[in-house]
Amino acid sequence: MEWWPQPAYWDNYAELFRVVPMGRYLVNSLIVLAVALPVTLLTAALAGFALSQLGAAWRRRLVDGSVALMLIPGMAVWTFRFHILEAMGLVDTLWALIVPAVAGGSPLFVLLFYWACWRIPSELYESARLDGAEAWTVWRRIAWPLVRPTAAAVAMLAFALYWGDFSTPVLYIFRPELYTLPIGLQLLRQMDSTNLPLLMAGSVLMTAPVVATFLVVQRLFLRDLTSSKGAE
Repeated sequence: MEWWPQPAYWDNYAELFRVVPMGRYLVNSLIVLAVALPVTLLTAALAGFALSQLGAAWRRRLVDGSVALMLIPGMAVWTFRFHILEAMGLVDTLWALIVPAVAGGSPLFVLLFYWACWRIPSELYESARLDGAEAWTVWRRIAWPLVRPTAAAVAMLAFALYWGDFSTPVLYIFRPELYTLPIGLQLLRQMDSTNLPLLMAGSVLMTAPVVATFLVVQRLFLRDLTSSKGAE
């Protein structure tokens, strides 16, 4: 088996952008990611923090509800979401791919932030409140700095979610100039499913940013693990 061809042939990456408008699709994916990722982090972090501050009874109900929402397949809300986006006039726009981030992206992200905020000693929250800090200040000054490793994990998961999302553009985007990279990769496959070198080049273009993101944020995971072991 030849693991690395001699000589290496790099022209397939340029061919990607010639056969289909991958440049336009790349820009669309970056726009969605640049807006949806920060919104997801903010809303999921605030929701998780608020959940951790509730009383035991309500906290248990909402956590159970979040877990139950994770059991619902995504296709069950496709039609419902389409009607909402249509009523808002957002169908066939990039906002149709961004608006779901307002809900935190996924119940899993909210639960991850909830668990991270719940692990913080309650004395820290109480001390801040005794000093007159409001909920926003408590979250910004105490909770957020301590849950940054969780934020890194959620950021990586959200990056993979929005970057590789195929079904949402297929359902809500109709103009070709608004397609994203996963749609472009599918167009390549439909044009010539036997051109494996070109398809593999497209797969690398889709996969490499996700791998690079993990390599960047894994230091935060290791730092959190080291801190936990030190505390023990």
